[in-house]
Amino acid sequence: MPGTLLGVGPGVFILALLWVLTLLLCVLLSRASGLARFSVILVFLAAVIITLVLWLFPRASEFPGPAAEIKIVDTFFIGRYVLLSISSVIFLGCLFLILVHHLLQPVYAKPIRVNS
Repeated sequence: MPGTLLGVGPGVFILALLWVLTLLLCVLLSRASGLARFSVILVFLAAVIITLVLWLFPRASEFPGPAAEIKIVDTFFIGRYVLLSISSVIFLGCLFLILVHHLLQPVYAKPIRVNS
């Protein structure tokens, strides 16, 4: 999809920027004195109206148009099998070492008690 960043379109970033600026402006206006303090309500309502307009009247189509024939090509085919073979050899080597360690554990003789 052209025009996307992190899997989302520019509208999400516009809405995020709008609400960050709204929050910042509301915090700044809440510290004001007098009648300017109540303009926080107008800023919030303006942000809600802009958000609803951007959300309910999108410019792009909801469903993308018919795309050209997509041809899937596996470019990492050989590399994947090389990695698979290397990891299989390492797994079998570790399994062999564990079994050798398990089977060849030393068995210590118990001391014989001599009654003198």
